[in-house]
Amino acid sequence: MHNKKWQSTLMLALAAAGFSSICAGASAEASLPAPRHIAIDTAPAKIDADPRVLAARRYAAFWNTGDVQLARQALSPAFADRTLPAGRPQGVDGPLQASEGFRKAVPDLSAEVQDMTVAGDRVAVHLRFRGHFTGVFGRLQGKGQAIDFQAHDLYRIQDGRIAENWHLEDNLTLMQQLGAIPQ
Repeated sequence: MHNKKWQSTLMLALAAAGFSSICAGASAEASLPAPRHIAIDTAPAKIDADPRVLAARRYAAFWNTGDVQLARQALSPAFADRTLPAGRPQGVDGPLQASEGFRKAVPDLSAEVQDMTVAGDRVAVHLRFRGHFTGVFGRLQGKGQAIDFQAHDLYRIQDGRIAENWHLEDNLTLMQQLGAIPQ
């Protein structure tokens, strides 16, 4: 039994290593960020068609590009942010507002999926955000300084879309890089 579990884990790791090549064949999804690593509870041949993975990749592509259509494809109309920051509206409008506001500060913002774990109706994602602070954030004016911080999200997927999200960003690092607080 233990050996069989180890073999299953090894197969998932090998599948994850080849995930980029699997995703390259998908035409509509080819531009979505591919995780650098993925662990999933399904057969390797079905990863690119898995609706949980597709929803998470569409949402990452939204953060990577700011494309509102990607957010609307990824998020359920009944989407709920379970770690809603103060001042952000609940529902789909919350992430749309957050992305638009942050892109004014960091117009070249990119988001990369570092790691993804998929099990049951849950997807855990480790994201890395990068860019340059050239715009305005609150009362701060950017001077071109590099922005590089991480976030961790946990999604509950329902009917192929993200119904709930719990997220934690490295805001200390971000605020230091923006110059809002000393390092």
